[in-house]
Amino acid sequence: MSYSDAPCIGAKEIDATPTQGMDKMTGTSRKGADVRRHEHDGAMADALKPLTGMTPEQYRVYKHRFKLSPGDKAECARLDASLPGLKQRAVAAPSSEKVLADVELYKARKNFNDLNC
Repeated sequence: MSYSDAPCIGAKEIDATPTQGMDKMTGTSRKGADVRRHEHDGAMADALKPLTGMTPEQYRVYKHRFKLSPGDKAECARLDASLPGLKQRAVAAPSSEKVLADVELYKARKNFNDLNC
């Protein structure tokens, strides 16, 4: 078994979300910049929710994709909608169609990754 940050044919997704670490065990906060930024983004999303209607996760995606071109944003949104169906089809495909379903899923994941969605 091997792990990769890029899509592979027949790959399974894993959750590789880093831990938040320990905080205030010594009485002082020892959070890294990335954790502080994530917490700040969550607080901003909660504060802006009455105006935007976005959850913290939707806000994070919006912020991440902000600098993408309109065409790339549209393609990312299309991939957001199609990837769950492609994943389900790859899992449920009969053996005669499994390779085709895996390749189709791979292409969509690669496009998602290449666009920096």
